[in-house]
Order: sequence, then structure tokens, then C-alpha cells
Amino acid sequence: MEISDELLCLFSADVRETDGSYVIEVPKREIDTGTIDPGETYRVALITRAIEEASGEELGEAAPETEDGPQPPVEPGEMRYVEIEDIGKQGDGIARVERGYVIIVPGGEIDERVKIEVTEVKSNFAVGEIVDEDV
Repeated sequence: MEISDELLCLFSADVRETDGSYVIEVPKREIDTGTIDPGETYRVALITRAIEEASGEELGEAAPETEDGPQPPVEPGEMRYVEIEDIGKQGDGIARVERGYVIIVPGGEIDERVKIEVTEVKSNFAVGEIVDEDV
């Protein structure tokens, strides 16, 4: 799966029925970070739950990207501070960085801010190992 450079945010949300319409709630943090503005109109894409909830091994690799295509925003060995936003189906923490790029963090817990070392990088996700939990 390729992710457009125009992607403003990526989050998990439930689809709810309300008075004959269906609603997807945008998390407050997306407004607070200035990525999107209330009252504006945006294009929305829905991605299957399997990708969002899968572990890194289940995600597999996306098709190779061209030289002109976007590259992953992280590199193996890179140290990063991330916030765990979700927990995947296999129990791993899920963090997102630039362009909604996913980093799977085994042992991470929701709302935990941790320092990680990126240990594996694929075109559509990375894996990071926690090196410091007290951040």
C-alpha cells in the first residue's frame, strides 16, 4: 500500500450509526496538532482493519517504490521518541510518525511515550524496540 505525501493524518476510529447517518470521529489530537481544521472539508480514505491491527509480519511488504516515490521516514538504528496510539491485534504498540507511517513497538502501551531504536524498516511500516520507558 502506498501512502500519499498529501496524507494529513492517520488514526483508527469506529464507524457509528447516528440518526440514519454514519459517523467517524476525528481524535482531538488531530485538531490540536493543527493537521486539520474543524469546519473544513477533507477527502477520507478507509483502510481495512487487517492492516491496522496486524503485527509487522502479517503486514508484509508493499510493492517496491520507484526512485521518485516517498521513502520511509525512519532508518534502521535511528533513535526516536514516539507515543503509542493504539494496540495491534497481536498486542504490540502502534505509533505513527510523519505521513502516518506506522512503527510497531512490542511491549508498548496506549498513551505511553517511549524512546525507541528502529530495528527493522519496510516500505509501509517499521519495528522499534523500547530503549527507555521513562520519557
